[in-house]
Amino acid sequence: MENSINGIHHITAIAGNAKRNFDFYTKTLGLHMVKKTVNFDDPETYHFYYGDKVGTPGTILTFFPWENIQTGRRGARQATEIGYSVPENSFDFWLKRFEDHNVTYNKVAEKFGEKYLTFLDPDGLKLELIASKTPDNRLPWETDEVKAENATKGFHSITITTNKMQPTADILTGVFGYKLLEQHVNRYRFVTDAVDNAAIVDLVEVAGEVAGHVAGGSVHHVAFRVKNEEVLMQYREKIVALGLHITEKIDRNYFYSLYFREPGGVLFEIATDNPGFAVDERLEELGLNLKLPAQYEQHRSALEKVLPKLD
Repeated sequence: MENSINGIHHITAIAGNAKRNFDFYTKTLGLHMVKKTVNFDDPETYHFYYGDKVGTPGTILTFFPWENIQTGRRGARQATEIGYSVPENSFDFWLKRFEDHNVTYNKVAEKFGEKYLTFLDPDGLKLELIASKTPDNRLPWETDEVKAENATKGFHSITITTNKMQPTADILTGVFGYKLLEQHVNRYRFVTDAVDNAAIVDLVEVAGEVAGHVAGGSVHHVAFRVKNEEVLMQYREKIVALGLHITEKIDRNYFYSLYFREPGGVLFEIATDNPGFAVDERLEELGLNLKLPAQYEQHRSALEKVLPKLD
């Protein structure tokens, strides 16, 4: 685990209306708003981080909510499904909850011996609740309506749709240390043994699939987890050696990042565990206040006026 890719760090997606996104993820799904900040490149847009109590890597789903963004289209060269781990006996709870809250969903199905429930968020982002075969002892965030016996525990997997799986598989196996666990028809499951959970990447190969369009209701990028900056830069050298373009190290306040586009077209990030989400507010206050990058603090009053109200 010291010098390895330790599964998924976070997944970032694009939303439309900010309050609708906030309400769906904190109320309907019962996730914890870990950090309420702004887009580094567009400070008049929020950047929401949802996760567990402390924002543990492997539980963090983030959003850029652009109010009038057009709707995206799922397709090849995209991360197309986000899988959350849930207790096996929770599906009846979620089916009723989705009915009560007018959430679009499919009936419970099974793949690789695991039951799963597919649903869409208000922007059309495709998610799955999955009863993992691997024991998941992560402590979930609880709300008044979503208790621990039903709550999501963090990520189970991410699914990438591709026209040709091998180039992406080569990055997963040759650089990130994943192994092909099993295959069913055109779905290939890769897993890392560096961590117990948030460890799975599924590649779905559809040769004739049209490339998707990343916009509202789409995954923007997938971030993989490393322990610290030293390990981060070791992976930068590996990516450079493959001839792929990768950014310099970027300080995201709560982690340090590198970005590169893998050969299948999906934007990958590598992100550190340090310094974590408690670097600028106490654990019991996570997500309650608007936190701004230092370069925007002088504009706080103006930003607070322009950012959408959430209550």
